Amino acid sequence: MMFNLFERMVAGRYLRAKRKEGFISVITGFAFTGIALGVATLIIVMSVMNGFRSELLSRILGINGHIGIVSAGGAAFNNYKQAVNDIAAFDNVQTVFPMIEKQLLASSGRAAEGAMVRGMRKEDIEKKQTLKNGMLNIDMSKFEGNVVIIGYRLALKMGLIPGDEITLISPNGKITAFGTVPRMKSYRIVGTFELGMYEYDSNFIFMPLDTAQTFFGLGDAVTNIDVTLKDESKLNETRKAIEKSVDAGAYIFDWRQSNSAFFNAIDVERNVMFLILTLIILVAAFNIITGLIMLVKDKSRDIAVLRTMGATKGMIMRIFFMDGAFIGVVGTTIGVLLGILFCENIETIRQFLQDLSGRELFSAEIYFLSQLPAKIDTTEVCMIVLISLLLSFLATIYPAYRAAKMDPVEALRYE
Repeated sequence: MMFNLFERMVAGRYLRAKRKEGFISVITGFAFTGIALGVATLIIVMSVMNGFRSELLSRILGINGHIGIVSAGGAAFNNYKQAVNDIAAFDNVQTVFPMIEKQLLASSGRAAEGAMVRGMRKEDIEKKQTLKNGMLNIDMSKFEGNVVIIGYRLALKMGLIPGDEITLISPNGKITAFGTVPRMKSYRIVGTFELGMYEYDSNFIFMPLDTAQTFFGLGDAVTNIDVTLKDESKLNETRKAIEKSVDAGAYIFDWRQSNSAFFNAIDVERNVMFLILTLIILVAAFNIITGLIMLVKDKSRDIAVLRTMGATKGMIMRIFFMDGAFIGVVGTTIGVLLGILFCENIETIRQFLQDLSGRELFSAEIYFLSQLPAKIDTTEVCMIVLISLLLSFLATIYPAYRAAKMDPVEALRYE
């Protein structure tokens, strides 16, 4: 126990450099800072990537279901009511509803924009929590007849407010002797929605299902059936069951297919960023090696004296190992606290830096989301901590071994 206490005292003394040894303490400080910044940066970047993926997935699944059904030939579903009832009977199905989804041109007289119209029943919108939350300031009792709800970014681009009229022009019009005449009709805007995802807020228009059926000339038919599941882990199983229950002419797809390229790109970028940022910790570990080697060189006379007084090679090795391990543990701890604190306040920090620089740091047009997300994964943080500590401990082995192997006679002779 005395030896252990002695080792800790000597190790602590070596970390506090004298005035003439100031350069060594500077290197030790750089090692501390490097480990802390490396760990913090890795936690922040990985949390942002996790948050970005999680937010996008929740918004996509909050607006679209896990499974979509369309006609293989592009025709409308005339028997959709029976299909909806059959699919709703499955245990893992939470909601299933019909809808119409078509692209068209929206005009306000002052501007024109391409848009996606989605015809839905009022009660189906209220079943989708994300849609319902995005339309909190709208009186849904007015969502009937020749009215629409448009994204607030689309309204800004076209200079529209609730109460104005918007003209919708569909290229799939009536066929006449003079060719196809586009369908065109004006609708009153009863409100705007904000879903927090740029793609939807700037392109989508919602209208009542029966109004959409009339506008597109579909009669009592729909173009899509949207299915949301209770348990996403049973997606494959539920999809196979639905495929067996619907007609062979229907094409069934899930959210992974429709967004596969996007989420694969996020996963690849996330893995690459993890590898690149781990190099920061590795560089900091080399700083530990440099600092300890210089410390061993500077303390060669002290080591020789300790050896002649009876200190074993194991004691010398443990003293310098404790120095390196202390740098790694403290640096990692500071990095974890800094990273978590940054992630918990990342949107506030972004707003502050944005106001300070006068530039937009997280454009919704580029990143799809209106706020910078961060989701801390405990398992991932533990992995980062383990990697940092492992690299720090490995970095101490060679300098500690070199100190232990030093010949006290030679060290005193050349001192």
